[in-house]
Formats: sequence, structure tokens, C-alpha cells
Amino acid sequence: MTYDQQHQNPSSQSPQYQYNGQAQSEYSQPQYGQPTAQPQVAYPYYQSPAGAGAGTAYATPASAIPAQVASATERAERTSITRAYAEMTAGLAITAVVAVLTQTFGLLNSFLTATGSLGWIGLMLVQIIMAIAIGNQAMSLKAGAARVLFYLYAALMGFTLSSIFMVYDLGSIGTVLALCTGFFFVLTMLSLTMRSSLLKAGPILLAALIALIVGEFIIMLVAPGSTGIMVISAIGVLIFAGLTMYDAQKTRVLFAQYAGQPEAIKSLSIVCALNLYLDFVNMFLYLLRLFGGRD
Repeated sequence: MTYDQQHQNPSSQSPQYQYNGQAQSEYSQPQYGQPTAQPQVAYPYYQSPAGAGAGTAYATPASAIPAQVASATERAERTSITRAYAEMTAGLAITAVVAVLTQTFGLLNSFLTATGSLGWIGLMLVQIIMAIAIGNQAMSLKAGAARVLFYLYAALMGFTLSSIFMVYDLGSIGTVLALCTGFFFVLTMLSLTMRSSLLKAGPILLAALIALIVGEFIIMLVAPGSTGIMVISAIGVLIFAGLTMYDAQKTRVLFAQYAGQPEAIKSLSIVCALNLYLDFVNMFLYLLRLFGGRD
């Protein structure tokens, strides 16, 4: 399952990353076998207040109605976008908490020791299935059920992401996380306030992502040196920066299409939150490969 499929449906997939001495994203997802000393990780890679009998003095002028409707639509759209980003933030918080707890109690090491490669493959399969289920079924599920699936997925991501603590020191992880958060916020504000549309850039970004995946695979086979990894990571940051802006604008367009359908908006917010969540996680991991200090 590839990231481009996630954006086309809008379904998602979980970025996959392996840490075998190097942190690396694997898309062969979303948004992730394995030496005994250092386990490998997989992550990856959407009125008028007056009544009918009110007097003329209290009635809303007809000329003001379009402005009121536009204003109400704008407020509803902002509320929907806020909901999607709140869901994304909650998912990231769950991922972070689970990752810290997993590392603190050595749960990932214990799991891999007991299950070996089969356990790792099982984790990846469950993660991919959950991502597909959220992307494809969220709109047909009740909002509460879709939210539970998303949070479970975020927890599973945290379980696998805990392996970064075995590769990078805690200080650099915190620094890169703060950097990624600020970068993500700026990109979001820019994309939501700019007048030009980035929606036509979607196919270009997806093609660039496919080229990145292929290039990363080739470099890891042919020239797995630090220089090649740094170049791939820098390109990965740029691509996911573009996808972050694209998904932000796409989220706004989707909510506009479903305006007036509050229940559909609730489910759609989960799909959009997952897309944005995967953008953030992938960008964080590429930034970590660029700037993270190794233990």
C-alpha cells in the first residue's frame, strides 16, 4: 500500500520505517528483518434571529442574508478544520505516550524476543490493515467507532516508533520533535491562508514520493552510506512539506463539500486527521535522520 493510494481514496497507510543501524522509511507504509541486538522498526509511511412574525424593525434585511450565510459557512468550515487538527493532535499525543511507555518498560524488546521476525511481520500487517480500514470505512462508520480505530492505530504506531529511542539520544529526539511541530504549524497556516491552490500539485507530489521510495530502495542496496541517506532524507522532508500543505488545503475542500452534514463531517475529520498524522510522522522521521544525534 503506498501513500499515493491513501491520497487518492482518501485512504491511508501506515509509514513503515526500519531501524537497522539507520532510521529508514519503508514503503514496500505508512507512514515502518531484524537483528537481535537492535530491533527494526516499521512505521510507515484525509439566520436571522427574528421569527416569522417579527416586525419590520427586527427583521433582517434581505441584502444581509447572503453575507450571513457566507459567514456561517466560514465559521462551520473553520470549526471542521479545527476538529481534524484536534483529532490529529490527539493521535500524536497517544503515539508519544505509548512510545515512551514501551521504551520505559522494554515492551518492544520483550515482544521481539518472544516472537522474532514473525511477530514483527504481524505488527506490520495489523498496522496496514488498520490504516486501510480507517481510510476506506471511516465514512460508513459512526464517528465514535472511526475515532477508536484511529486512536488504536496511533497506539500501535507508538509501539513500533519506540525503537527510535534505541538509535537516537533523547535530547535530539525532543529537539527534532519541536522543530517538526513548528515547521508543520507554519506550513499549515501558510497553506490555509494563501490564495493560490495547491490541489493541482497533488499528482506531482505523489509521483515525487514514488520516485523517493524507489530511489531510497536503490541507494540502500547500492550505496548505503551516510551521504546518500542524508540526500534522501532532505528530499523526503521537502516532499512531505509539500504533502502537508496539499493535505491542509484538501481538508478544507472536503469539509466544504460536506457542509451541512454534521455526522459526515465527524467521520471525515478522522480520515483527514489520519492523512495529516502520516504527513507529520514521516516528516519527523526524515528530520530525525538529518539532525538526530545517535547514541
